[in-house]
Amino acid sequence: MDVDEILIVRALHVLGVVLWIGGVAMETTVLLPVMRRVRDHEERQRWFKAIERSFSWQARFTTLLVGVTGFYMLFALDGWGRFARIDQFWLHAMVMLWAVFTLVLFVLEPLVLHRWFERRVAIDHDGTFTLIYRLHWVLLIVSLLVIVAGIIGAHGGRFF
Repeated sequence: MDVDEILIVRALHVLGVVLWIGGVAMETTVLLPVMRRVRDHEERQRWFKAIERSFSWQARFTTLLVGVTGFYMLFALDGWGRFARIDQFWLHAMVMLWAVFTLVLFVLEPLVLHRWFERRVAIDHDGTFTLIYRLHWVLLIVSLLVIVAGIIGAHGGRFF
């Protein structure tokens, strides 16, 4: 593989992660807290749906970009053997995080979560938004830990 090619693919990979997890961070730390202060339940629900609908397209595109570029780098650099090494656990973490988000964005959200949200919000509006807020924080914290581990691991840092 050409060195310039791998640099471009890696740059696209990192750009995808920045846009994807950066969007999760923006939604979690700024938009959801503002929405929680909106007292009108219908208005809060409208804002949440509008933001989620807009961001879901960015998140789908960027997770797809991250997946394609990540697997391309593994293939091109013949990196599959790294998955057999415990000190390369950060690769497993990156793939697992990507798989969770991909499952949520491409399968659960369109097939299950929209209906679940509608039913749950009708029964317990505030509780539903509190749960969504907490789940976003969990996803963001795990994502940031995986990013830190990936940076350290990719630059030769040792965890064991």
